[in-house]
Amino acid sequence: MTSPPGQWGDLRTRLLSGGTVAVVGLTLMWLGGLWFQALCALAAGVMIWELARMLGGGGAALPLAALSGAVVFSAGFLPPGYVLPLLLLPALAGLPRLGMNRAIYAGFTVMIILAAFGLIVLRSDHGFVWLAWLVLIVMASDVFGYFAGRSIGGPKFWPRISPKKTWAGTVAGWVGGALVGWAFMSATDAGPQIIAISVAVAMAGQLGDIAESAVKRKAGIKDSSNLIPGHGGLFDRFDALLGASVFLLIVGQIIDFPPVQV
Repeated sequence: MTSPPGQWGDLRTRLLSGGTVAVVGLTLMWLGGLWFQALCALAAGVMIWELARMLGGGGAALPLAALSGAVVFSAGFLPPGYVLPLLLLPALAGLPRLGMNRAIYAGFTVMIILAAFGLIVLRSDHGFVWLAWLVLIVMASDVFGYFAGRSIGGPKFWPRISPKKTWAGTVAGWVGGALVGWAFMSATDAGPQIIAISVAVAMAGQLGDIAESAVKRKAGIKDSSNLIPGHGGLFDRFDALLGASVFLLIVGQIIDFPPVQV
């Protein structure tokens, strides 16, 4: 099958900018501690700045971003019970300024804050290896989905919301997640359940991507910002990680994670 002209035209830019973001992110993940805490706080702040701007927050976007970053950074120093009211504060603070988009803003802000907090907890409780597992699932799902979607094409997954996403790319993303799970089962003490968990995490990441696409569609824009060449904004780049992180934070309360060999 011949590729349409320009089908891969953005690949070089995507690889260069994505690689730079990946190197910085992986370095701070490895360092952990305050470095990773600061990275999560900065990312949360930037994404909420993008979200508020998309939804018509105007001049409130920057203050809400600063508040969100401060909340995420502070959360790493406090017992979990004290953290909970803080995590909801940015969502409540933005409600008076978001007009008809209050519910969307509140829902996504809670998701972003919880995801950032969940990543800090995952790094603190389970170390670099399992944080890398989560990130690699999201990356593999995105890469497998990108190449399968562009190469195979076929029926669209949800054309009205995400016109480029195909069923081929979606299923390929699950395969990517399963392969990461298999690799970690082979390299760690995790049992075979980690493969199924990895597929579920990949699915949750895809849901995060679709949810962000729906917000952009409602706002009538293509990208959340232009901060990352070839990718758009930080929200565009990490929407899947948000879904995956929140999902793991929730299911980690009802399953043993990581699942051990039996």
